[in-house]
Amino acid sequence: MSSRISGPGPGSRSARRAAAVTPLLLAVLLSGCSSGGSGGTKASGAPSPRTESTAPAAPPASPDAAAYRRWGIDKPLAAPPAPPSAKLTDGLKPGAAPKVIRRVPTNDKVVFLTFDDGAEKDPEFVKMTKDLKLPFTMFLTDDIARAGAGYGYFEQLRGEGNRNSINNHTLSHPNLRTLSADAQRREICGQQDVLEKRYGGKPPLFRPPYGNYNDATLAAAGGCGVKALLLWEATMQINDMRYAQGDKLRPGDIVLAHFRGPSELKGTTMTEMVANMLRSIERQGFTVARLEDYV
Repeated sequence: MSSRISGPGPGSRSARRAAAVTPLLLAVLLSGCSSGGSGGTKASGAPSPRTESTAPAAPPASPDAAAYRRWGIDKPLAAPPAPPSAKLTDGLKPGAAPKVIRRVPTNDKVVFLTFDDGAEKDPEFVKMTKDLKLPFTMFLTDDIARAGAGYGYFEQLRGEGNRNSINNHTLSHPNLRTLSADAQRREICGQQDVLEKRYGGKPPLFRPPYGNYNDATLAAAGGCGVKALLLWEATMQINDMRYAQGDKLRPGDIVLAHFRGPSELKGTTMTEMVANMLRSIERQGFTVARLEDYV
């Protein structure tokens, strides 16, 4: 069994909602997932040995107010506090079941942004994240990420000092709970291998499509070198967020968003969606920290 951090397992309300919703837009926006090769809940990828998410990122220069105003945001987010000296996965033995993390235990008023799948490859989002020095974590699905501009697009998003890591979201975005142990291993370990070949190292983080997993998932992921299985507590909508508990952010919340474009966001661009998300985070008195500094 896994060591679970701040949150229930696959039977939680958010995981049940993710698996049950069927319309494409709701599946994308509410649960963080869609089925098939054109989208998915989460995304996976991995950095190279010199860029592994377990290594601290070089501290980026603070963005100026003009950069935020260019993207329709009144002022920069506050600088995040210094990260903790110990991470949640420190001391985890090789091959052990990964820790299940829904929310990072911290008193800091920080949240963590994650983007899944890899369907939308908007060059404006690359410009935005560079301007804002925005920390976030990517979970890419291979058959989705390879389409169009391919993995090269996501490499542009890693940022200064390879701040933003690329992690595992399976090869083809299945509901893992419906698969045999061997099939789950092929999906998870297969994407680990894809990312290792691209970047020289296996990603330590994994997000199961639709938030669905079972003991076989954890065993497969641990055997493939995964240290943490990441879920979420808040989900980005087009204009604001939806929360698994209550009606506001809490310290340490992991926010689920997607690489999505106007066709799935009712005409809204990805940069507009992210600007709305950052306004909401700031309005609630939070800032954004780098997940890999805590996990």
